[in-house]
Amino acid sequence: MPKNPLRFGLSLDPDVAHANDSARLASAAEEAGLDYLAVQDHPYQAGHLDSWTWLTHLAGQTRRIGFMTDVADMQLRPPAMLAKAALTFNRLHHGRLALGVGGGAFADGIAAMGGTRRGNRDMVTYTEEALQVLQPALAGDFVRLHGAQHRIEGYQAGPAAAVPVPVWLGAQGPRMLAVTGGYADGWISPLNIYVKPDEVPAKQKIIDEAARAAGRDPATIRRVYNVIGMIGPARGVPGLSGGVEQWADTLADWSTRLGFDTFIFWPVAESQSQLELFAGEVVPAVRERVAR
Repeated sequence: MPKNPLRFGLSLDPDVAHANDSARLASAAEEAGLDYLAVQDHPYQAGHLDSWTWLTHLAGQTRRIGFMTDVADMQLRPPAMLAKAALTFNRLHHGRLALGVGGGAFADGIAAMGGTRRGNRDMVTYTEEALQVLQPALAGDFVRLHGAQHRIEGYQAGPAAAVPVPVWLGAQGPRMLAVTGGYADGWISPLNIYVKPDEVPAKQKIIDEAARAAGRDPATIRRVYNVIGMIGPARGVPGLSGGVEQWADTLADWSTRLGFDTFIFWPVAESQSQLELFAGEVVPAVRERVAR
């Protein structure tokens, strides 16, 4: 059973060809009462809008709904500068940001844009050190770090956040999951087609053990599941498919049994009608089941 309040969000397609549709979905998601709009971050994709500019644009067209980077590539967005951008966003948009970050899983894309090509071990080290820069920088502290992958000579961060910016780490392998438990405010699981439900308990255990070893309460760490699929009769679609009742039963089970407290919906088609079904029928049913 999750300890944090249940939250629900919608993933927006950053493809430039769908920009107008995504902007309309953002407004519809806010009106429907969802908690988050999430945007992936793959700037080496020629057809993708820059996620940070895109989020800022959408925030200016909405009033209440939160935003989530899902996840910002910290190799292409170094942590001190990323913290500056996040603090600025939160100041301008009234604390509506949850900063999802990742170590950068696509070495070829990162190198293509001029970033350093890192193997998995160096990428994990880079991420662990990056969080040691990012967290104090978001708190408005003085930051200095001489690490294996980062050298911060001495940076007075700011402006201090009126509302804290949570840092949620996208992780899949055991070393990154341990970094999550040690440093992050939340775990963002990859899509349910990549991290399947039966794999989740072992991953949650790694996070919990790392949190305890670091003197942290695992219950304070938010657990986010990216869920791709389609609500309604469908064949051959990736991820979760079925009617409203099946979706509600499944997400409630993933919350109470697997410990997820946040679900980000990635509709595979018919995004407007899928949003209406998700926000209007699935979400209330999940809340009711979990509250029993």
